[in-house]
Amino acid sequence: MKYFSQLKAALFLAGLLPLLRLGWYGYSGQLGANPIEFITRSLGTWTLVLLLITLSITPLRKLSGWPWLIKLRRMAGLFAFFYALLHFITYIWLDQFFDLNAIIKDVIKRPFITIGFAAFILLIPLAITSTNAMMKRLGGKRWQQLHRLVYLSAIFAVVHYWWLVKKDITQPLIYAVILTALLGYRVLKQSLAAK
Repeated sequence: MKYFSQLKAALFLAGLLPLLRLGWYGYSGQLGANPIEFITRSLGTWTLVLLLITLSITPLRKLSGWPWLIKLRRMAGLFAFFYALLHFITYIWLDQFFDLNAIIKDVIKRPFITIGFAAFILLIPLAITSTNAMMKRLGGKRWQQLHRLVYLSAIFAVVHYWWLVKKDITQPLIYAVILTALLGYRVLKQSLAAK
């Protein structure tokens, strides 16, 4: 693709926009009555959006016939991890003030935090092994098997959001439908390939 490097740079800048938006909201006093909750939810939402974008690249590449899309998947995945890390840091720092006992009690007491924590933990080995050097070290097949953890992480992230909202499940339902379609596409392709 002729303008791929410009597209990649534009997408990198677009990946920073949610963070810049939060920074602007903080600077201009637009974080609402509960700024910590606003920041935490915003970062969590962008984590989920970027996870779904990452998972949509393979089907989009195959359906469109644009092989260059695969080169954007790593960036999208790393941005998903970046926002998940910020979401986690916001929780342990601004919400819990690094109180390890309170965090452990919260993880045990509230299932949505437990599954959200699990979703984040599953992303860590994916981020660590996202480089070309790690791909070579692990070998293509083992690397692919490890990176299938993203499916479980995305499922946990949707459940985390669903359990969090309790009343109006419209948004988590939308994410659940999109994730089901993306995972369903993969199952269908595998079953057709096996025949």
